[in-house]
Amino acid sequence: MSTQQAPLALEAEGICKKFGTLVANDEVNLKVEKGQIHALLGENGAGKSTLVNILFGLYKADQGEVRISGEKVEMNSPHDAINNKIGMVHQHFQLVPVLSVTENIVLGDEPTSKGGALDFEKAAAEVSELGKRYGLEVDPRAIVEDLPIGYQQRVEILRSLYRQADVLILDEPTAVLTPQETDHLLDVLRGLAAEGVSIIFITHKLREVLAIADQVTVMRQGKVVGSTDPKETNEEGLAEMMVGRSVVLRVAKSEATPGDTILSIKDLNVLDDRSQPALRDFSLDVQKGEIFGIAGVEGNGQRELVEAITGLRSAVSGSILMNGKEMSGSTAREISEEGISHIPENREKHGLVGPHSVAD
Repeated sequence: MSTQQAPLALEAEGICKKFGTLVANDEVNLKVEKGQIHALLGENGAGKSTLVNILFGLYKADQGEVRISGEKVEMNSPHDAINNKIGMVHQHFQLVPVLSVTENIVLGDEPTSKGGALDFEKAAAEVSELGKRYGLEVDPRAIVEDLPIGYQQRVEILRSLYRQADVLILDEPTAVLTPQETDHLLDVLRGLAAEGVSIIFITHKLREVLAIADQVTVMRQGKVVGSTDPKETNEEGLAEMMVGRSVVLRVAKSEATPGDTILSIKDLNVLDDRSQPALRDFSLDVQKGEIFGIAGVEGNGQRELVEAITGLRSAVSGSILMNGKEMSGSTAREISEEGISHIPENREKHGLVGPHSVAD
């Protein structure tokens, strides 16, 4: 007597997507089971984000189909995805900064009073209960722009859970988190999977894949190159699938021989976009020929530091010396002429003019 196999929570078959002559997705197949944490792995430009944007209705596939619980569905917009119980947490959060946590979560699906207005107290109570249930507690009355990045991500996740998502897509969710926040998020995802929610988890971090995923699909140059059980592979094996050759996961580093100080910053104080302190009495010296790394989770002053150095943001106080010449208060053009260049954090928004050619 045969037993009927349960339908997949989500299946994408033969997905193709082109942008001009660029083939972003080439006959991509993806199968996600109910309650499974499925990692989607690949280098930048491998086609991962294009695929999940198709699954969430942000892009329309040129070819192929998507099935939810065995039924073919049309994903023409995020509205279609939400109606099919798919939620997505984007790499760059899609929140309204000036609204409260509650307002962001229920926006578009608000509980209303008899007069048709938002019943804020009821909504806040629902948000609070939802946060407690999933270990994603956050003050329902807090204004989103006042929250740390990790808590803003909680709001994004809760927004999908409020709409009872059966499939939750997370695009590079740990890129903005501290190690402790990452551990907590992975615990939350395990709990969601145990309740039957299917997770599609995009990451570059091989250790996270091995720690949490039930299945991993690897993409390279727009194609799926393989799908495997993480228990049957290791970091080296996954890295080889990603790049198509054997990879040694260690850095052969020669000893640095830096020259004279070329950039010197002393007691720099800079405000963020909300006029709150981003840098307090910050100092550093960079020598000629030196690679100087600045570590930290996103949102801890890195962007403001770079913008102050390059003349895009005024400093409250402090000194920026380039080759001994005071540059604080200089224009971006003057600083560029002094030999300081800048590749911005958001290259598409602040570093490129999309419609123009590479030469332009």
